[in-house]
Formats: sequence, C-alpha cells, structure tokens
Amino acid sequence: MAHPVSDALRALIAAPHPDLAPLPPAALPAPGLRLLRGVPYGETEGGRPLELDLWLPDASDAPAAAPLVLFVHGGAWRRGRRDDMGPRTRHWAPGPFARIAAAGFAVACVDYRLSGEALFPAPLDDLRTALRWLTLRAAELGVDTGRIVVWGESAGGHLASLLALDPASTTAGAVVWYAPSDLTVPCGAYDPGNPTTPEALLLGAAPSAVPAAARAASPVAQVHRDAPPFLLVHGEQDTMVPSTHSEALAARLRDVGVRVELRTVPGADHGWYGASDGAMEDVFARSLRFARQEIAD
Repeated sequence: MAHPVSDALRALIAAPHPDLAPLPPAALPAPGLRLLRGVPYGETEGGRPLELDLWLPDASDAPAAAPLVLFVHGGAWRRGRRDDMGPRTRHWAPGPFARIAAAGFAVACVDYRLSGEALFPAPLDDLRTALRWLTLRAAELGVDTGRIVVWGESAGGHLASLLALDPASTTAGAVVWYAPSDLTVPCGAYDPGNPTTPEALLLGAAPSAVPAAARAASPVAQVHRDAPPFLLVHGEQDTMVPSTHSEALAARLRDVGVRVELRTVPGADHGWYGASDGAMEDVFARSLRFARQEIAD
C-alpha cells in the first residue's frame, strides 16, 4: 500500500491536468496572428502528454470566436509531425497554417499516438479528446467549436475522415488529401494479408486476420446519410495510395446523399510530388474555400 504522504506528494508535484493547466504565452509569428505551441490537451496512462499547436487570429482583429480547422498530419500512422502539411508546403512563407489563420480560422494542429505507441482506435480516440478539450476551453481560447472543419493528409486524412464520419461528431466538413479509405481489400501494391504494412501495424495484425478492426478503420464502411460534406483531393498518379481510394469514398458518400466533391490532380503522386507549384496552390486555395463555405452554411 502506498504511503499517504507519498500519494499527496505525487499529487502535488504532478503537472496540472490539461483541463486546468494554464495556457502558454502566445508567440506572434506574423502581424494579426497568435500561436500557442505545445499545449497539452490529453494524458495517456504511461505515455507522453498529447499536445497541439493552436494558430489564432489576433483577438483585436477578430473579436468574435473563430471557426476552427482541426489539422491531422500524415506519416503512415507511424511517424510525422503535427506542424507538417506535407513536403510541398514546407518552403511556403507564410506557411499553410499561417495562411489558414489569416483567413479567419483558428487552426489546431494535433498530436496523436502513432502505431508504435498504441493500436487503432487510439489515434482516433486522441482526436476526439482534442475536440473535447478545445470545446471545454473554447471561451478562453476564442474558438467556436460549433464550426469545425477537419483537414488531413494521407494517414491524417484517413483519421480525419473517420472523425467526420463519427455519428457523434459535429464537424461541418472534411478536407481529405490522398488518404486511404478501405483497409479491407487489395489495392495497388497493398495486400490486406501482409502483416508488415503500415495498415497492419496500425491494427496490430494483418487486416485480413482482424476483419472487424479493418472494417472499423475503413472510412467507406462508416459512411452514413448524416455525414458532413467532404472535399476529396487525390493525385491521379499516386503510387502509395491509389486515387481509387478517394473515388470509392466519394461514390459511397454520394450513394447515401452526402454532398461530396472529388478532385484529382493530373501527374501528381503521393504528397503532390509531380504537381506544378500552380496546381499545389490551387489545391490549397480550393481546400480553404471549401472550409470557409462549410462553416458559413
């Protein structure tokens, strides 16, 4: 049995729970913008704190609560950084999140547990926890969690799709770039019987060996008529996640009457490799327009 003094001391020296912890001071990365880096939003037993970066329009320029983009990074569920929208945006100045914030959004770039830390549905649970924390502290942050668009690329797009398709979700729309939509069937080089794929590492076994988990992790299997609108954008020459994934998800959404826009980019491989700078700028601009449209509806 633990000594009562030791228990009291542990409680005293522990970091404040994210629900109560003070916010860090804001950086000012550009005129009219604030940035809170490394804000804890959740705790996991025996694991690292879960953190997010929050880009905010300056409160003096945006007195009303800002609509929110929840960004989910890629990396095959195995790696990646919350502040990275992919290789084609890394040289942008201002960067993509500053651009979104300058358009009047708050942007939450969220950590989630990777497949080497915890198996599915842990990363999806982490995104739900982030939304809960943002809602809990919305007034303090100056964000409107009644107007949320989720935006993800690659594996992050997969998780963003699942979050938007959660029947309990209140998201207004989903922007999904070149993401897997079905973990249950062969596609391109992907074999659901292979226990070494990123999908298998996410699930803890070859997807064909755990069909219920593979289905639960497949956005096409979670589509329902009350889902929010989707914008799906995919490179036509994607060699890692074939564009048929977005085509299949778009078809399923249309089947149940959900508004969906599918755009494919000629000559673009995964991560927009092969696309021109102009095409990349167009993809980003169209995605931002979609987000603004959905929070305005």
